[in-house]
Amino acid sequence: MIEVSSDQLQLWVVSFLWPFCRIGAFLMASPLLGHSSIPVRVKVCLAAMLSILLAPNLPPLPQVPVFSWAGLGIIVEQFLIGMAIGMTMRVVFGVVEFAGEIIGLQMGLGFATFYAPDTASNTMVLSRLLYMLTLLMFLAFDAHLLVLELLAGTFTSLPIGGVRFDPAAWQMLARYGSTIFLTGLLLALPLVASLLIINLAMGILNRAAPQLTVFSVGFPLTLTIGLVLLMELMTDLGRFLEGLFRDGLQFLEQLVASMGLPG
Repeated sequence: MIEVSSDQLQLWVVSFLWPFCRIGAFLMASPLLGHSSIPVRVKVCLAAMLSILLAPNLPPLPQVPVFSWAGLGIIVEQFLIGMAIGMTMRVVFGVVEFAGEIIGLQMGLGFATFYAPDTASNTMVLSRLLYMLTLLMFLAFDAHLLVLELLAGTFTSLPIGGVRFDPAAWQMLARYGSTIFLTGLLLALPLVASLLIINLAMGILNRAAPQLTVFSVGFPLTLTIGLVLLMELMTDLGRFLEGLFRDGLQFLEQLVASMGLPG
């Protein structure tokens, strides 16, 4: 007859629960694995499977009861770590979405929107197209495997219950959000600059020849040239996304390194 002591049961519970909270929070915030098209049951099963696989390799866990204030604090700690990692990757995808918004507005496609269930808001078609292409490139570069590997490594660099958060790390994560505007504008700059020159030329032409209807000529012209420039942009999109993913992973490593200090 197999006998299980209360200490062994406590160890089994915390070895599964605390990693499950960190991984589950990451899956909720991750742009790929946390997508709304993935059923919640699949996400829970994936988090449970990863927790079971990581449980034997965890560092020594603190002797803290699960149903206690200290245990609740550890659960909140795991949620914060997982959400920080997931939000970092969401910022990376936000770069492409922001670029699509700017390009779409400049091309005159601001009215071409539809409801996106994952963001619960209206999204431009061009922004959604670039977002889906980024998801496919993310899978093609195996970046999702690198993120999962880094997440598994956080249980060593950020042991459960053995860190105290450094406020500078959270400030660094907040400042990293500026990447959406900076890098997104760099991606959209060739099209925005070209279309801006065309709009200026059409404005000057309208002043020189008032009988020319700018609205009947300008919109088809900017849309056509915008599509041609967008096709040219696609030829270099892979190189841009590769650098974007690399910078995102490097920042993620820096964030994990500076997030916790020995308690």
